Amino acid sequence: MRRYVLAIDQGTTSSRAVVVDGSGLIVATAQREHRQYFPHPGWVEHDVVEIRDNVRLVVAEALAAAGLGGADIAAVGLTNQRETTVVWDRRTGEPVHRAIVWQDTRTRAAVDALAADGGTGRFQAVTGLPLATYFSATKIAWILDHVPGARADAEAGHLAFGTTDSWMLWNLTGGPAGGVHATDATNASRTLLMDLRTLEWSPALLEAFGIPAAMLPRIAASAEVYGTVAASEPLVGEVLAGVPVAGILGDQQAATFGQTVFAPGAAKNTYGTGCFMDMVTGTEPVFSANGLLTTVAYRLAGQDPVYALEGSIAEAGSLVQWLRDNLGIISTSAEVEQLAASVEDNAGVYFVPAFSGLFAPHWRPEARGAVFGLTRYATRAHLARAALEATAFQVAEVVAAAAADCSRPLTELRVDGGMAVNDALMQFQADLLGIDVVRPAVTETTALGAAFAAGLAVGHWSSLEELGRTWHEERRFVPDLDAGRRAALLRRWDSAVRRTFGWLDDA
Repeated sequence: MRRYVLAIDQGTTSSRAVVVDGSGLIVATAQREHRQYFPHPGWVEHDVVEIRDNVRLVVAEALAAAGLGGADIAAVGLTNQRETTVVWDRRTGEPVHRAIVWQDTRTRAAVDALAADGGTGRFQAVTGLPLATYFSATKIAWILDHVPGARADAEAGHLAFGTTDSWMLWNLTGGPAGGVHATDATNASRTLLMDLRTLEWSPALLEAFGIPAAMLPRIAASAEVYGTVAASEPLVGEVLAGVPVAGILGDQQAATFGQTVFAPGAAKNTYGTGCFMDMVTGTEPVFSANGLLTTVAYRLAGQDPVYALEGSIAEAGSLVQWLRDNLGIISTSAEVEQLAASVEDNAGVYFVPAFSGLFAPHWRPEARGAVFGLTRYATRAHLARAALEATAFQVAEVVAAAAADCSRPLTELRVDGGMAVNDALMQFQADLLGIDVVRPAVTETTALGAAFAAGLAVGHWSSLEELGRTWHEERRFVPDLDAGRRAALLRRWDSAVRRTFGWLDDA
């Protein structure tokens, strides 16, 4: 009997394979990091051949750890870092350039040129997105314009574009020998190329960005059978040949699904490399007047899409990594909580981590990171505390924006991701928001969401209601800060953020 679902979570810093049982519990997991490339200031790249090989390894390792084989797996679900752009040759299966990561800002000039006619909101009524370097469209165009022969090959139908879900699906289902080229509506909604209402690629947008339609994957539902694992796929095919690949969700939509945040007005926040707040709004898109993104939360096969508002924050866990790798003030990421807790407050220090500009709700690509309020009293512990608090301040900004867009305040915020295990950070988050912050018993919600989508598609789970019954609360953080102090902290944060505006323009 096939009692388990396998989720592949291809993230910004690592790839994981997670085995999930019928009650929504994690049975086994395996994880491998991949290298981050920074060839120029503001550029971020990944080697997707390394990522592909890592996915193969972690799948084999997770199944071995669980003592399972293909006969035990009902389906495979995929979740992925969104917007990160992969272009590969269908004939050989080789990428034509390293993947351009969602954090990369090399296309700022192209964005500015497009925004000169109609502003950054030029395509927002169609896509739900502002013009920004964050999204895939200008990254695709950059590859076509800078890799010799790429544009001609793309126009001839030889090149394929996808975010890493499409890259994984294509390889898992046969690669050059008949691999399935598809994505789901959640990932397509992050490209600046999809019509948010029709869930189809927009010919007008393809023309505006200069992207041949032949490159693009089919837009599918988030839960449907796309194909089966090919026997020829190294390592994976040896075990999973014939198992259906049946779920795809972008990482933040997967975390929302894994948190069983299905009802309009419910929200979650994921603390990962970046930080992402998603509030479900229902079957009609809500367009933000406050700097948030309108996106597809999920679409089940044969049903209307469900939309969400998202606040996307570029730097969260990556800021802790920066403290570790660039400054050396901690030796492991886990040490930051203890160091920050060794001081009573931030000593007036505020850290704005605009390393790649500011994302939601400001969308200021020219901003750059800064630390304010330093005195001789400040220590590395205060800097560590300011770095953690920066994440909570940024989340408070996007939660306030979502409440304003929807004209309804949140009553609680479900949280997940690596930093959600930090009790002090979660308490500070509740204090800043003035609402309960709720951590689930299973915090691996991104992988869980991909597993849930795949399991739904093959009947492993019967309904969203059944999935909702798998969710359990682990801890609730209740706000314990008076309104006056909360307002003062937020005012000082806002002052620090605004001082980073215009940094590159002023140089």
